[in-house]
Amino acid sequence: MRASSTVVVFSSLLIAANAFAGAGNGSGSAAKAAPAPAPAPAPAPSPDQPAPAPDPATVKPEDMPTAVRMRRLEQQTQALKERAWQLKARVQMLKEQVVGGGVGAQALVAHASEMGSSFRLIKLSYTLDGTQIFVRTDEAGDNLYKTKSFDVFSGPIAPGSHTLGIVATYRGHGYGLFEYLSKYTFTARANPKFITGEGKITKVDCKGFERGGANTPLEKRPAIDCKITQVSPERPVDKGAPTTSAPAPAPTTPPSK
Repeated sequence: MRASSTVVVFSSLLIAANAFAGAGNGSGSAAKAAPAPAPAPAPAPSPDQPAPAPDPATVKPEDMPTAVRMRRLEQQTQALKERAWQLKARVQMLKEQVVGGGVGAQALVAHASEMGSSFRLIKLSYTLDGTQIFVRTDEAGDNLYKTKSFDVFSGPIAPGSHTLGIVATYRGHGYGLFEYLSKYTFTARANPKFITGEGKITKVDCKGFERGGANTPLEKRPAIDCKITQVSPERPVDKGAPTTSAPAPAPTTPPSK
């Protein structure tokens, strides 16, 4: 009887130990299965802090405002037109050289800006015998007026008479009481003629300047003047030709005393 009681007690102890072990394993698995805590959300930017400005170089054309896209397209179109005009003028000059026999005739055309601070150059164009050979445009008037000299044309040309057409457009500029000048534009024109000769270089130096004085109305001040000179190209020295040197003077003896 005592033995059976001992067996019953021992069995009860085993059942209790197994139940305690199962409860421990269950809590461990539950601990493992518990989800990890979610990361804390990033703090929202302060409404008082301005957002950084995007880099214009990284902005796609389709994301730009319509006005900016149109401005860029206009600038690119103008640059292509200028390039096409220059190429057309160069082809025309070469054609005249071949057809007209202008071998050796050349022309150099340059423009200098000597306008005062009340005028800002916004457009300068040159035509040669009706063909446009040079054009620069700056509607805002921010950069073009800073250029003091322009190389308009340099190349071969048919001998004979030629006519330049020059148009310089300026925008008024002033401060304070004279700020209203920015609403007005002024134009200066000139049509100088020059003659190119066979084997000669014709230089045409033009400049935009203010004529008159303080009593001259602003619309009459812009003017263009051109100076035309013709020179012969320098000929290279023939290294094979013999050179003659003057004989050295004979030594003189001082008179005897």
